Amino acid sequence: MNFAAALGLALPLGVGIAAIGSGIGLGMIGNGAMQAIGRQPEATAKIQTAMIIIGAFAEALTIYAFVTVFLLSGKIQ
Repeated sequence: MNFAAALGLALPLGVGIAAIGSGIGLGMIGNGAMQAIGRQPEATAKIQTAMIIIGAFAEALTIYAFVTVFLLSGKIQ
């Protein structure tokens, strides 16, 4: 297997794995936030703010993987 074939196989798999990981992470973030809001409804604003910030960090990893695919896709010939 040459470099271009390996890269052509690895790039989509890498993005798929990153997306699955991000989806699992976002689900766990949402689950934890909803449990925390259920226990302390008066802290809803602070919990939602923290949930959105952490969710953005989790989603950023998938975006980095997506950008990497675009950068490396020029190497496939």
